[in-house]
Amino acid sequence: MATRVESVTRTQAQAKRLPRRARRSRLGPVMKHAVLILACLVILFPLAWVFLLSIKSVPDAYTNRIWPHHFDFGHYGTALTSIDTLPQNFRNSIVVTLATMLITTTMAVLAGYALVHLRTPGRTLVLAIFVASMFIPTRVTGLISIFEIQSKLGLINSTWGLILPYQTLALAVSVFIMRGVFETIPKELPESARVDGASSFTILRRIMLPLVRNGVVVVLITNFIAAWGEWLLANTLTNDQDKRTFPVVIAGAFGGMGEWQWPKIAAVYIVGIMPGLIVFAFTQRWYMRGLQEGALKG
Repeated sequence: MATRVESVTRTQAQAKRLPRRARRSRLGPVMKHAVLILACLVILFPLAWVFLLSIKSVPDAYTNRIWPHHFDFGHYGTALTSIDTLPQNFRNSIVVTLATMLITTTMAVLAGYALVHLRTPGRTLVLAIFVASMFIPTRVTGLISIFEIQSKLGLINSTWGLILPYQTLALAVSVFIMRGVFETIPKELPESARVDGASSFTILRRIMLPLVRNGVVVVLITNFIAAWGEWLLANTLTNDQDKRTFPVVIAGAFGGMGEWQWPKIAAVYIVGIMPGLIVFAFTQRWYMRGLQEGALKG
């Protein structure tokens, strides 16, 4: 009889604890979502503020109101036509960015595959050099050396000449990303294919690339962001207005042409970041999968 009473008491005590546990289990996801929403608002608010500024009338732009009292979408047309070379600068950024993405990603895929699944002599030394380069602000400390190399190669004031330093400076991070992705693939897979007579290039093309395509997307987006928004090298290695990239011209319009008004500057800024937002909107699914599959490993 005493045993039954004790069991009933325990059951009642457990029943009282269940609602508390249920509340705790529900409170956890709510808090996580609240933190994520707050973080998104912190990130999106400046973008929304700049967009609203770009469609404000000039009198509204110099008030404290966030929401425009009078809408004026003409700032986009005025900003894009005020600089004669702006379409050419936009094309320069597209060419340099696409070339940097393709060259760097190709080299990163080959290097990552060789460092993980091939018997590469000096592998430890190569990784040590890459790690050391990542801890040095190369764009600042190596700017004079980069300028001298570009000058000897005859690439100063050349839009195509920007591709060489861009892809060189982005290579270390790209190789480490692809190395982490290739390490998630069992080594038995390429070894079995090699036993069947497949060459290293065939294994990479037919077996490895389909498995690491999400990691390749991560490298492409990383290089796109780095090349599209780069200003220091483009400003140092080019002189003529029509040879420069879009970010350099935007900075020049803001600093060297003081007659520009805030709505026009905001309009040019929105045009400048729009390609990146569009690219990430279409590729964010593969980008997140690539991060989850090991792009951050190593």
